[in-house]
Amino acid sequence: MKKTFIYILGLSLSCTVLRAQETVYPAKPQQGLVFLKNATIHVGNGQVIQNGTIGFNNGKITAVGANVAIPADDVKVFDVNGQHIYPGLIAPESNLGLTEVEAVRATNDYEEVGEINPSVRSIVSYNTDSKVIATLRTNGILLAQVTPQGGLLSGSSSVVQLDAWNWEDAAYKTDNGIHFFMPRLMPRANPFGSSGTGPATDAVKAAMEKVASVKSFLREAQAYNAGEKHDETNLKYEAVKGLFNRSQKLYIHANLVKELIVAADFAKEFDIDVVIVGGTDAWMITDVLKQYGIPVILEQPHNLPVMQDDDVDQPYKTPAQLQKAGILFCISNEGFWQQRNLPFNAGTAAAYGMTKEEALSAVTLNAAKILGIGDKTGSLEVGKDANIVVSTGDILDMKSSVITRAYIQGREISLEDKHKQLYERYKYKYDLK
Repeated sequence: MKKTFIYILGLSLSCTVLRAQETVYPAKPQQGLVFLKNATIHVGNGQVIQNGTIGFNNGKITAVGANVAIPADDVKVFDVNGQHIYPGLIAPESNLGLTEVEAVRATNDYEEVGEINPSVRSIVSYNTDSKVIATLRTNGILLAQVTPQGGLLSGSSSVVQLDAWNWEDAAYKTDNGIHFFMPRLMPRANPFGSSGTGPATDAVKAAMEKVASVKSFLREAQAYNAGEKHDETNLKYEAVKGLFNRSQKLYIHANLVKELIVAADFAKEFDIDVVIVGGTDAWMITDVLKQYGIPVILEQPHNLPVMQDDDVDQPYKTPAQLQKAGILFCISNEGFWQQRNLPFNAGTAAAYGMTKEEALSAVTLNAAKILGIGDKTGSLEVGKDANIVVSTGDILDMKSSVITRAYIQGREISLEDKHKQLYERYKYKYDLK
C-alpha cells in the first residue's frame, strides 16, 4: 500500500526530540522503494528538472524525471513540494576525522614522522565518532576525501561516506591517491643561515633538491614494480604501485606557477595521473594543464591572493576562469571543520562568473570525477548511489539553504549535530521561544 508523507519543515523541527550525539546512530541499509516528488531536481551535470520526482531502492537511484510513474503498492512517497533536491556534496582534501581539536595533540592523527611515507593510510585513522562530521552533513556534505599531511610524500587518501560505525563501514573508495606536498618554490632567504651564523640559504635550491628526492624515489619505485618477483617486500614501493597502472592518482599540493609546471613534469616523466591541490595560480597556465589533462582541486577560495600584484578578488574569479578554459576542477575548503562552508564557497564562485549549476558541479560531479568515484556518485542519475540532499532553498546560498532530508546510499541519515543541540540547550535555559 502506498504511503504518502507531506513533509512540513516547521512542524518537523518543532516536534524533533533532541538527542545527544552519542545516541544518534548510523542509519540501517535502505529497504523498500522510496520516492521524493514535486521538487526542483538539480541533477549535478547542469540539468535542472522542474516539478520532478526521484526514486531509489536498495541504495541505488531507480528513476529521475518530471513524469516518473510511482507504483501503487509497497512504496514510501514523500511530497517535498517547493523544495530542491541535490546530489550529496563532496569535500575533497580534508583531514576530517583525523583531528578533533587542533590545539589538543592527542586528538590529532594526520601526520607521520619523516619525509617519504607513501605507505601511511589515512583511512585506518579515520574517527567516525568525530563531533565535526555531523556539522558537515547538516549542510549537505555526505562524502569526504580524508587526506594525510606532513613531509613530502605523506601517504594515501581515501574517500569516506559520513554515516558509519567504523572506518571499514565508512570506506567509499580506499587509497585513491598518494599525496605529495611540494615545498614552496619561492625565494625566502634565511637571515640566520643554515647554522645560525653562516650565509643565507637558497630556499628555491633546497626545495628543488627535495623535489629531486621525490622523483628519485618514484623512479626506484617504478623499476621495483616493473619486476615480477622480489626477495624482499618494500612497503613504500608497493604503496605507490597504483600510480603506474593508473589505479591511483598523484595529488600534488602546489600553488605557484613554478610549482605547477614542476607538477606537470611529473605527469610527463612518469606517465601518471596528476591532480593539482591548491592551484592558486592555475588560471595563469591553463594551456599547460589542458595539454597534460591535469585537473585542479581549488583550495579555500575564500582567501586573499598570494601575490601582491594579483587582483584582490582573484581567488573568487579563478573557478570561472578554469571553467571557461575547459579545465576539470572542483572546490575544497582547507581543513576539517571549515568544510561545512563548502557549498557557500561554490556560491561565491557563482557570483563571480559561473552559473549556479556549474558551481554545483564543482562540489558534486566534478569532485567525484577527480576523486575517481564519478561512476558511483556526484549526480542524480539512474544506477548511481542514492546520495541525495533535500533543501528548502538554494543549497549554495547561506541564507536560504536549510537541509531537511539527506540520504547516503538510500539510507536516511540524522541531521542532528552539536551546534543544533547547543542552540536548543540555551534556548531552553533562557526560555526563548
